[in-house]
Parts: sequence; structure tokens; C-alpha cells
Amino acid sequence: MNYLDWLVIALYAAGLIGLSYYLSRGQSTTEDYYLGSKNFRWWQVGLSTMATQLGAVSFISAPAFVGLRQGGGLQWLTYEFAVPIAMIFLIIFIFPPLYKSGIISIYSYLGNRFGKSTTKILSAVFQFSRAFAAGITVYAVAIVLEAVFGIPLWINILVTGLVALIYDYLGGMKAIVISDVIQMAILFIGFLICSYIAFDLIGGWNVFMDNLDRSRLDAVSFSNLGIGDGEEFGFWPMVVGGFFLYTAYYGCDQSQAQRILSSKDMKNVRKALLFNGFCRFPTVLLYCGMGLLIGTFAMMTPQFLGSIPEGQSDYMVPLFIVEYLPNGLIGLLVAAILAAAMSSLDSALNSLSAATVQDFILPSRKGHVSMDQQFRLSKKYTVFWGVICVLLAFSAGNIAPTVIEAINKIGSLFYGPIIATFAIAMLSKSIGEKAMNTGIFAGVLLNLMLWLFAESYIFWFWWNATGFFMTVFTAWAAEKAFTTQEERSVYSLAPIEFRFKETAVLSAYFAAILLFSVSLAFWL
Repeated sequence: MNYLDWLVIALYAAGLIGLSYYLSRGQSTTEDYYLGSKNFRWWQVGLSTMATQLGAVSFISAPAFVGLRQGGGLQWLTYEFAVPIAMIFLIIFIFPPLYKSGIISIYSYLGNRFGKSTTKILSAVFQFSRAFAAGITVYAVAIVLEAVFGIPLWINILVTGLVALIYDYLGGMKAIVISDVIQMAILFIGFLICSYIAFDLIGGWNVFMDNLDRSRLDAVSFSNLGIGDGEEFGFWPMVVGGFFLYTAYYGCDQSQAQRILSSKDMKNVRKALLFNGFCRFPTVLLYCGMGLLIGTFAMMTPQFLGSIPEGQSDYMVPLFIVEYLPNGLIGLLVAAILAAAMSSLDSALNSLSAATVQDFILPSRKGHVSMDQQFRLSKKYTVFWGVICVLLAFSAGNIAPTVIEAINKIGSLFYGPIIATFAIAMLSKSIGEKAMNTGIFAGVLLNLMLWLFAESYIFWFWWNATGFFMTVFTAWAAEKAFTTQEERSVYSLAPIEFRFKETAVLSAYFAAILLFSVSLAFWL
């Protein structure tokens, strides 16, 4: 890297901070800060949520998995199969009552339905897991940038953490959504530049096809049930477990749901969810294609392949950038990687602040808390969580080698019980607070037992389903066994509007991407 690359990175960081200062004008309430005054259009919300989900880890790790990692390939596409089906459930059942309630923290909805303890349990789980994931994601990106580009670890962490914290602190949700749209555009540019240069270096389509490892084109295995040693990316665990994972992530995780609740109205909410249901797969296909191109080029070029540390395939994309791209473009793509890390961190800080203030701080305050005081608390706890996440990133060295898998597993440990709690809140009239909390405990305990004693036998994607069903069954049984008729409350349920058009379109799209993925090995 030279002065031109550093200039590009500096201009990008300064531009983000300047933009957030501009967007901060006129903010005075928590709704302004946490929900952007509910003034976002569907495409802004859709791009912002995609930017967070398809972040730095996707830019670095996914192409490496597809193109170079042993046992990898296009089976990475199976991660996306459940997304359209999950969006149907979110459009019909989850977001209509959440949006209508006017809440900021989605866990406050559970307090209205069950009680304060349920709110605090799930909010605390979210805060722990999201802070952990955000800090470790920053570290995972920083350690690769240090090794490949020679940028010291502490500079990577501080630049990513402080820039994200400053523009989040100043601009709140407005800065997050607008900056994520910009960051998503930079990621697309990065994908296209790397793919084009790799294709050109290979020598064209015919040379690429002659040297491609065709085993990496096998995307779908219907016989792999995700049960048994080494059985992982099968169709059934990825679709069934993935349904619960993505329903919980988009609808019951504050970092994503808060952004979707920032939409102008329910029509824009539905469109934002449809956008994610349709656009995630082609986006993932794009960086999978980049992985195949760079991976094939690596296998054709012993010098480049030899520069990638053994067992460290995540270095493939950054090393390709630094060795084969001109200065200026290197700076742009380093900025793209940092931008992707920031897009994961910025939403985490804002949502962590929202959950802390709305679920813990305000309920503990006696007397009236003015809007101005709430606004100051919002910014104060954004800084608090920014410091925590940066400290977590600095202390993450001892767990970095398996960090990505650890983040995914921790999410799957809790997502089943979380979506079960929201589903029961919206679809059941009788289950109360004690029974629900018992169900949550049982669902998490079962998944923890599977992790400790059956990790190599039951693929962790299944935990999203096992946690859900155990939570539902235990909550129902506890309500029947321990709650008397006099204690039992009957709750009114939000009306359900079946959305035939969205259901039909997303179901057809699910079938189309499945057929496309199965057919890839035959077409190429």
C-alpha cells in the first residue's frame, strides 16, 4: 500500500463522519435516533440489512470457502435457501404486530405480552451475543488486514471501531442506513473488480472451464441429513434449520428488526423484506463466482497459491488484492473490507443502546424521564457499547481461529427459543410468563447439551429447530401443569392478514433458486 491507498481510506472515513454530522441535524428524540423518524423507504432499509448480513466475513471467508477451502464449493449457496420462506412468515406473522405496537426495542413487545422478566431475559441474551459477535468480527477482519496489508492490528481495530462509533453517535439510525447503502455499493464494486481481474488473469472462459475443479459445483445434497460425523451442508438442515435461523435473525434480533421498523409504513416493511428475500441469493451467487475465479487462478498459479498460508484460506481474497491490483484500487478495496466490518458494527451499537435503554435503564428509573434525557441516554449508551465492542476486539486473540463458526453456533444456540417466544406471544392466547420463561430455559439447555455432547453428530444448523420445538413444547406443558385456571390469563391476538401475492411469489422463487442450484453442475 502507498500514499494513494491511504488517501482513499482517509477520504472514505472522513466522508462517513461528515455525512453523519449532516444527518444529525434536527434529531431530538429517541425515535429520531433509533428509528430515523420512521422515514426510510423500502430499498434503503433493504440494502442496509443486506449490507450488515453480507459483510466483511462474506467478502473474505465465503469466496475462500467456495474457491479454495477443502470440502468447500457452491454448497455455500444452501445458506440462502431458507431466506424466501422465512420472509413469508415475517411478512404475515411477525412484523405487522411489531410495527403496529410502535415500540423501539422489540423485546418490549414481550413485556407487554408476558412480563418484564421475559423482556429482560431475551434482551440480555441479545446484548451478550451481539456485542460478542460485533467485537469478534472486527478482530477477525483486523487480523487478516494486518497479515496481508501490513496495517498494525491496533490501527485496524481503532479505525473500524472509532469511525463507526463517531458516525453512529452523531447520526443514529439515519447515518447507519445511509452509510450502509454506500457500503453495499462499495462491496459490489469490490466483487466486480476482483472477479474481472481474476477472469482476465486466467485467460478467459475456456481456460477457466478447463482448470475449474468441477467438484466445487455440487451445491445441493438431498441425502445429507446433517446427522452423523462430517454431515453438514445438506438440503434439509439448511432449509428447516435455516428457516428458524433467518426468521429469528430478521424478525427477532434487535439489530435487524429495528432497522426494518424504521420503514415509513407497513407497505415499505413488506417491500424491504421482499427485497431481501429476492436479492440475497444473486448477491451471494456473485461472491461465490468471485471465489471460483480466484480459487481457480490460485490453483493455476503456484506462486500465488504458495503465498496463502496453509490452512488459512481466508487470506486468499486480501492477498489477491494486494498482489494483483494497482494502487488506488487496493485502497478502495481495503476501504470496502473496513466498510463491511463497519456495517456490522454500526447497527450493533445502535441496537445494543436501544435494548439497554428501553429494556433496562428506563424501566428502572422512578418518575418521568423527559425526551431530552432519553435522547442523551441513547447517545451515552452508544458510546458505552462502542467501548465494550472495541475492548472485545482487542482481547479476542485467543479465540480468533474458530471465531466465525463460534459466532454462528452461538446464534443457533438461542435463535430457536427466541423465535418460539415471539411466535407464542403472537399466536397463543393462554401461555403466560412463568411457562414461557421455563420454555426458553429448556430450549437453550437442550441446544447446549447438543453442543457439549453431540456437536460432531448433529449439525449445528439443526439447533435452530430443536430449540424452537423444545421451547414450544415445554412452555405448553408448563402452562398445563403448573398454572391454575384462576391464574391463567387470556390475551387478545393481533389479527392476521394472509398475504397471498407475497407468499406465492416467494414460494416460487424458493423453487427457482433450488432448481438453479441443483442444475449448476450440469450447465457448467
